Amino acid sequence: MATLRREKLVYSVSKWSSFSASYVPENILTDKAGDHSSRWSSDSNSPPQFLMLKLARPAVVETISFGKYEKTHVCNLKKFKVFGGLTEDHMIELLESGLKNDHVPEAFMLKHTLDENMFPCRYIKIMPILSWGPNFNFSIWYVELQGIDEQAVVQPCMNWYNTYRERQAIRLCLKHFRQHNYNEAFESLQKKTKIALEHPILTELHTLLVHKGNFDACEKVIERAANEGLFNNYISEQDYSFKWSPTVTTPSLTKLDQHGSFTPELDNKPGMRGGHQMVIDTYTEMIYLFGGWDGMQDLADLWSFHVPSGEWTCISSNTEAEGGPTARSCHKMCLDSDRRRILLLGRYLESTMRVNTNLKADFYMYDISSNKWTLITDDTASLGGPRLIFDHQMVVDSEKQMLYVFGGRVLTGASTMDERSSAEPYFSGLYSYHIPTSSWTLLRADCDATSGSKVVRSRIGHSMLLHPGRRLLYIFAGQRMKEYLNDFFTYHLDTDHLEIISDGSRKEGAYVPAAGFTQRATIDPDSDEIHVLSGLSKDKEKRGSDVRNSFWVYDIPHCKWSCIYKSDKQQVQEPCARYAHQLVYDHVHKVHYLFGGNPGKPGLPKMRLDDFWTLKLSRPSKELLLRRCRYLIRKHRFQEIASSHPVQALGYLQTELAELVNHADPDETQEFQLLTTTLFHRRSPDTIDCVMRDADQDTNFQGRSQLFDSLVSFFPEEMTQPKGNLIELVTF
Repeated sequence: MATLRREKLVYSVSKWSSFSASYVPENILTDKAGDHSSRWSSDSNSPPQFLMLKLARPAVVETISFGKYEKTHVCNLKKFKVFGGLTEDHMIELLESGLKNDHVPEAFMLKHTLDENMFPCRYIKIMPILSWGPNFNFSIWYVELQGIDEQAVVQPCMNWYNTYRERQAIRLCLKHFRQHNYNEAFESLQKKTKIALEHPILTELHTLLVHKGNFDACEKVIERAANEGLFNNYISEQDYSFKWSPTVTTPSLTKLDQHGSFTPELDNKPGMRGGHQMVIDTYTEMIYLFGGWDGMQDLADLWSFHVPSGEWTCISSNTEAEGGPTARSCHKMCLDSDRRRILLLGRYLESTMRVNTNLKADFYMYDISSNKWTLITDDTASLGGPRLIFDHQMVVDSEKQMLYVFGGRVLTGASTMDERSSAEPYFSGLYSYHIPTSSWTLLRADCDATSGSKVVRSRIGHSMLLHPGRRLLYIFAGQRMKEYLNDFFTYHLDTDHLEIISDGSRKEGAYVPAAGFTQRATIDPDSDEIHVLSGLSKDKEKRGSDVRNSFWVYDIPHCKWSCIYKSDKQQVQEPCARYAHQLVYDHVHKVHYLFGGNPGKPGLPKMRLDDFWTLKLSRPSKELLLRRCRYLIRKHRFQEIASSHPVQALGYLQTELAELVNHADPDETQEFQLLTTTLFHRRSPDTIDCVMRDADQDTNFQGRSQLFDSLVSFFPEEMTQPKGNLIELVTF
């Protein structure tokens, strides 16, 4: 398809809910940011308030832009919705969002495709929901619509959309006929139109279940669907459950007793520390930990933890003595698991240690197989790389053998200032390092601007994650001087393109992880998710007794955050809130590991932690859903048998149905026990024949149809019958 040109669309205001004084709806047609009266204002904040815009001709409406007054205003829209359609009476939701309470115009992308096809609109309805000032009326200053109104483009979209609507109407008729057992009408319409109501596997399930009552065959269809991955979408939409567990380590047998036998070395584990680094090799299930600050001094010990055996091993108590890095903290480490090597860069130095000879950025590589350290260079800056930095982020692209380093404070000469909040803008930019050729490239220099597609604001305490499949770096949060950042953006490794997901200025409150907290983040490329653990703030003014851990998941395809939990100390076993800790994730076995950190105790400034925890997130498994579906099928089968053969039903209950019940679950057990009451409903002999002859068929049809609807809820929406109902279209 040729490049489509987006243009400003001409519209008029055709309807409105109300307006106040001279703040007429037509004011939104002109952009006068300096004119306080150039706006539409409702005369009430009682719903529904709206503006109806009529386009000069049908168009594919792609964006809507809102102009604003030159100052903040209490009547600005904190929350609103936008609807669109070809008529005023039939519209779909195109957008739900909100404006920032400032003077900067904002543009939003509108939904304009269905089934990957563009659809046209003639009417756009803007519905305010909430203003920034409580109990204030709504104001809109200026609205601009952009899209495509070329006849050559819009007419095919119109034709497709009309065909789409007709197909949906026919599918609603087919659904209605089948639900009411109008078989002849259903078959006739389907034969005439050749339109499928749903995916063939669901049609097969409906026939076997509703019409034939072949419950055994239904279970086989459900099992086939589960094995084909048709429940995966449902599983991905379910909330996680979580479980923290303290890790009990296995002592190493390293000491000989007086009898010549090995005895456990009880202290063979890393000591208390913060500012250390950990990486995990998911293939060998080995965690590596290096360095940190124990409250008194920097450390230079290297440890490994073997997950299957639960055993710590001290690889080196002093890596400097073995040609490796000196003792350090606030450095960064990353693992190239394909080549089994660890890369290490950066460190923090106390101000008294900052003489020129110490301000070089040494760069090390550790070969796991040979247990050997290599000093790549004693000064990365001399090779075009970053200067000596701390609190930066670093990831490695194993496929392209490229290392990426972003942010961190640059250490300069002796200073008594707090480097994390100093007003001096010594932040490091975004660098890449090609491992085979040992060459550095500055991709983005630090810039404190707030606009422009090529701008990166460097910071410390942030998160940077690599998604190898999408070829993207995900960067968010952190601290710049005294400002806590809450922005979120991506950097494409192959195209050098930056994309802002969120600039952090929108007041999203409880819907995103809080800014200003020392979050730890991991990524699961298989499930397309980012995980964030938020806990204690480094800012003493933001600490309090109410600070609790919270765990967030970001759904990458749907660009959506969800909070898995915010802890309640009285109900959840979990690590205490902290900072300067480390969190790594095994994306193969779906387990997080947390070690150490600083609990921020006011009276114990030198206190550090040495606790070791696992966090397991879980959703309903395919096997659990399959068991649930089988239970629903057998439960209904039991109820049909019980209506006419109670004794036979009792035997079925005790065997076929009981084997699917999780008797350790109190809710399932109670539900199962209540089924026995079905067997003891008293019916007079005179009514039994009537029930069996006149009502059973109709009752079975209704019950089986309801069971079918329950089973269909586990399948992807695009496979199922339409959600709406035909009778809902009748409005009188």
